[in-house]
Amino acid sequence: MAGAVGRRLKLGMVGGGQGAFIGAVHRIAARLDGQWDLVAGALSSDPQRAAQSAAELGIAPDRAYADYDQMAVLEAQRTDRIDAVAIVTPNHLHAKVATAFLRAGIAVICDKPMTASLEEAEELAALVAQTGVPFILTQTYTGYAMVREARALVARGAIGQVRHVQVEYLQDWLASPVEQSGQKQALWRTDPTLSGAGGCIADIGTHAVNLASFVTGLSLDKVLADLTAFGPGRRLDDNAAVLLRFDTGAKGMIWASQITPGTKNALRLRISGDRGGLFWDQENPDLLEVTPLGEPTRVLRRSGEQMMTPSRTPAGHPEGYLEAFATLYADAAAVLTKAGSPAEQSVSLLPDVRDGLFGMRFVAACLRSSVNGGTWTLV
Repeated sequence: MAGAVGRRLKLGMVGGGQGAFIGAVHRIAARLDGQWDLVAGALSSDPQRAAQSAAELGIAPDRAYADYDQMAVLEAQRTDRIDAVAIVTPNHLHAKVATAFLRAGIAVICDKPMTASLEEAEELAALVAQTGVPFILTQTYTGYAMVREARALVARGAIGQVRHVQVEYLQDWLASPVEQSGQKQALWRTDPTLSGAGGCIADIGTHAVNLASFVTGLSLDKVLADLTAFGPGRRLDDNAAVLLRFDTGAKGMIWASQITPGTKNALRLRISGDRGGLFWDQENPDLLEVTPLGEPTRVLRRSGEQMMTPSRTPAGHPEGYLEAFATLYADAAAVLTKAGSPAEQSVSLLPDVRDGLFGMRFVAACLRSSVNGGTWTLV
């Protein structure tokens, strides 16, 4: 986790107005370490709702914008311009909003998936390379202390050569057709015009594959996917089963589901190496199981004396989802100000446009594989 940056950074936000879940999460995470102030926003496509949302959040009227294009242009002209913009809109707007701010020279912190399509992702990656403006993707689970600890253990060879990776990400909130009742989050996530061609595979499958790659350091080569829409009349997948092949010869599997009763946010990672294994469960995030081959399982607790990864609170004081999200904002602040923990370390841990492009290549490959009846498909 990054340390204090010496000054409070100015954050803008697009989307995330009244009633939005992820916008509130970003705001809490940004505030947690006292490094960011939310000072500007285009919080809704409805001008009245945008103004009301801004007023509720204490944003000055002259920085409560009617649309994101206006916000990008006017903020770029200010002497007290925002240091970064958080994009928390439905997927179909991610690329357009990011493009506007990148062209204005303003750093972008974007929710995942990065875009609604692979074509958009490729264009956005090219723009980031062209402008050199920082782009950060909020793959939340990379911010957990014990996920970073697992990554460090794998990198130093604690479990030997990775043979197999398994990730489960299970939810039940779409087990019934809640979109038919007008539930806002379900409405746009099940609508291909707003979400893109991938449903569950893009919404949480990208988290699963990012976690597998982040911890193991392996490059994904091929996928074999079976995507299903179990919900009646549902146009996008709500359940995904994916086999993985990595470039080292390691294998893996992902089960991502939003229709599994009895689960809420059950993200679990298991890695098998030739000298041991690791297991981490997002719902018990302070614990990491490490099992050397032929020896009893050891449970590492966050903030233990032997930990390679720093964390925010003393041992026994749990850290969870909001703190993991806040770690990304703290690292982003360190990168933008070249302060706190070494910027190079923050850059190496922060998900960026390359992770976003990889995520969309993964989604596109899974869609192709599933449409073709479950065939091995290059990522």
